[in-house]
Formats: sequence, structure tokens, C-alpha cells
Amino acid sequence: MKSLAITIESVRKAYGSYVALDDVSLDIQAGEFLTLLGPSGSGKTTLLMALAGFVRPDAGKLLLGDRDITRLPPNKRDIGIVFQNYALFPHMNVLANVAYPLFLRKMPRAEARQRALDTLARVQLDGLAERNIAALSGGQRQRVALARAIVFEPRVMLMDEPLSALDKNLRETMQYEIRRLHDDLGITTIYVTHDQREALIMSDRIAVMNCGRIQQIDTPQRIYDRPSTRFVAEFMGEANIVAPGSVRRIDSAEASGETLMVRAESFHLDAKLVGRDGIVLEGTLRAKAFRGENWLLTLTLDGGQDVLVCIPAALAGGCAGLATGQRVTAYAPATKVHPLPGASA
Repeated sequence: MKSLAITIESVRKAYGSYVALDDVSLDIQAGEFLTLLGPSGSGKTTLLMALAGFVRPDAGKLLLGDRDITRLPPNKRDIGIVFQNYALFPHMNVLANVAYPLFLRKMPRAEARQRALDTLARVQLDGLAERNIAALSGGQRQRVALARAIVFEPRVMLMDEPLSALDKNLRETMQYEIRRLHDDLGITTIYVTHDQREALIMSDRIAVMNCGRIQQIDTPQRIYDRPSTRFVAEFMGEANIVAPGSVRRIDSAEASGETLMVRAESFHLDAKLVGRDGIVLEGTLRAKAFRGENWLLTLTLDGGQDVLVCIPAALAGGCAGLATGQRVTAYAPATKVHPLPGASA
């Protein structure tokens, strides 16, 4: 099975005065796992549905390989889809659900049955072929939906928040299962989620969307460590956006007039104990919270800005004894300080 590249060229979609997609362009490599990440209303699901054929763009072009699929019906696109609610047929058993796309393609019944059984084994459901859908757990239903999406060997897979209905532990297990399946099959995959951690764990690249536009597209590490906009910085985690005048630089850290982004977990509490070359913030402890694996401190700087400082529990021996109103010094190494041109603190 040969995967295909996808090209999205200047796609626009509006519903009356509401612009869901605003001149979106994106190149997705063959075999890539790309995640569309953003808050509700950012346009990520609209873009996925346009690729699936359920939403027709007002302008722009969608290419699957070198084939223009912009106006092609959904069933002619050779695309597997896993929906948020799985969309399984409750009156069919597991095997019939998985074989259904093959029956639509007029595959002989015996061949379709064997292909469906082989696909169920691939998603670790080989003992449940005759089980009724209503008798399955949430995780098992998810695997059935995955099997049905890949059974006809599509060259592109679209996934719309497929894990949102699962509990935390099962969700994390399925994240690795979906990524493993992608790596085994090599299918070009576009995955929609609003969960930042999920996107970081699963993706080759992430496209962060907001207000119908792509804010940044890059690898998970660069999206997290080197955001290009304030929106991306704050959406991807606990980010502090501070003016250069709010920090004290030490050693070889170069002075800059740009606004700075520092992740909460990049700080240490005592600058004297850490290798120099970085920045120091001094403020008053306004609040603290123990979160199991770490302590989250809120410091109010002298200029009035609040800053989040996250200290791992293993290094936070003194955090429990800190009192609100106490003066606290926080240090971050220069390698963890990222300029945000054009942003304001």
C-alpha cells in the first residue's frame, strides 16, 4: 500500500459571516502523521471534513497526490475515516461492521470475511468477530472503528477526535496503539484533537489552528519550545510571556528588547545552585499548589505581572515550606528562553 501526499491550496469556507477556514494552505508528506490542533471553533474539523468530502470549500483546491479531489464525492476519495462517535452499525456484529466497506466495493464475500478477520487481528480484536457492538467497551469500539477504516487499505486516514470519549488511562493506551498502527501501515494520517499532550505524543508535525488559520506548523518539540506567536505559546502549555525589563540577565545572556517566552517548568528556585547564563525573576509568592508530580507556584513580579513556576516534586523539597507573601527568586537557563517578536507581555 503506497501512501499519498496531500496538498491544501488557499482553502476558504464561510457560513454566512462566519469564516471557518480563511485561506488555509498546507502540504502533508506521504506517510506523515500530522495533527490539526486547536480550540473549539478553530477550523480543524472543518478542514478535515473538507478533505473527507463532507464539506465543499468556497474557494481553493485539495489534492490527493496529483489528483484534484476538491469536488469528488466522499466514496471516490480512497480515504479512511474514524469519527468522534465511531459511527458503528449497532444492528451488525463486529465482523460485519469491519467488512462493510469491502461489501460496498463489491469484494467477494469469502474474501471480504477473511480480510476483515485479518484486520481485526491487527487491532487485537481477533476473538470478538461475532460480538454485538452493544456488548463492547469503549476501547473495543474504538478498535472496531479503526479496523473498519483500514480494512480496504486506504492511502489516507482522517481521524476526528477519536479518543475524546475514553477515560484517561485508556486514552493514553490508544494513543500509542494508533501511532503503532500508523507506523506499521505507513498510511498518511491527519488527526484532529484539541488535546495538546495528545498532539505532542502522536505527531510527526503539528499544525496549530485558530480562527480559521494555521498559526504555526512544525515538529512537536519546536512547536512547544519555539512557538512563533503568543497564541501558540500559551495554547501549548504553561507559558510566561515577560517583557525584557521584568528580568535580570546574568553572565553571557545577551540583552534584547524583545518579549520573552519561558515555560513554567524551565525555572529553578535558586539561581545560585544552577549553572549561570540565563535570566532571573524576583517576585512575591501569591499562591502554590501541589500537583503530585510537581509544585506550581504563582509569583507576582514587582511590576505586577504574575508568573508561573513549575518545580518537579523530586527537586521541590523546600516548596512545601514556602509561605504566601514570601520573596522568591526563580532562574531559567538561556537555552529555555525564547524571544517572541511582535508579542507584548
